[in-house]
Amino acid sequence: MVYQAESNRYESMKYNRCGRSGLLLPAISLGLWHNFGGVDTFENGRAMLRRAFDLGITHFDLANNYGPPAGSAEEMFGVMMQNDFAPYRDEMIISTKAGYYMWEGPYGEWGSKKYLVASLNQSLKRMKLDYVDIFYHHRPDPNTPMEETIGALDLIVRQGKALYAGISNYSAEQAAEAIKIADRLGTPIVIHQPSYSMFNRWIEDGLQDVLADNGVGSIVFSPLAQGLLSNKYLNGIPEDSRAARPSVFLQESQITPELVEKLRKLNDIASNRGQSLAQLALAWVLRGGRVTSALIGASRVSQIEDSVAALNNLEFSTEELNAIEEILKS
Repeated sequence: MVYQAESNRYESMKYNRCGRSGLLLPAISLGLWHNFGGVDTFENGRAMLRRAFDLGITHFDLANNYGPPAGSAEEMFGVMMQNDFAPYRDEMIISTKAGYYMWEGPYGEWGSKKYLVASLNQSLKRMKLDYVDIFYHHRPDPNTPMEETIGALDLIVRQGKALYAGISNYSAEQAAEAIKIADRLGTPIVIHQPSYSMFNRWIEDGLQDVLADNGVGSIVFSPLAQGLLSNKYLNGIPEDSRAARPSVFLQESQITPELVEKLRKLNDIASNRGQSLAQLALAWVLRGGRVTSALIGASRVSQIEDSVAALNNLEFSTEELNAIEEILKS
């Protein structure tokens, strides 16, 4: 059946301005890091992407190495673009990144101009696109001069292969340097993609100030702390959870009795607000307007629906914020 997007898709989604740019992003964006690759069921991924767009999620975030295997998430998204989303391309913000390992030899990762240009060319072919809306350098390169890396982003935008340039995983000091170089070149950095959650608050120590002072937006990944901030771990470790499988990102040893107690207390606050724990966590990272968009992952449609419903209650009382702080400090 030919896909036709819901006519009311823009009625309830909240859109935030990305820094001082003209770009508006949905408060909830969808990342294709896992569950959209070659080892996953295509129809499930398709159902999630369709439902996300029908709910007003216009921003889909990818990277050259997303899958698994690397490149397969972009390939899957390319099929979606060709078969379902082609009529809606101008309504969508599509991003990809380069920085991590993709191919053998000295030009297959990090931040050289050679790697970044070659990687984006490959990504465009996989996604069947002429351009992406945002192209990010995925991680700082300790060996390539920042001028070369940011210069490559400038070149890519001037070539029309990307509309906006972004950075990801840069510290406050690195971001400040990148922003300064980009401004001098005339292609500003409009967005930074860092990790951020109740359990991972490093961006509050300088980075958010750098972005605010320079008019740069932010889209935060892992706002649910790899799924910890959900109802999944309130009663132990489910067999189908990420913590139950070998992972470099979430270990079974992290699910301590002390952590579970914190999750239960946070869940009580969420329940009193009429929210799930995941909805509370998403609303919390969006509090105060310092974060442009929360980037979620999903393995089923219901998780996307639950995340978007977080937007129904984004306001916190002083008492709620203080109670959350006490739980997080305990």
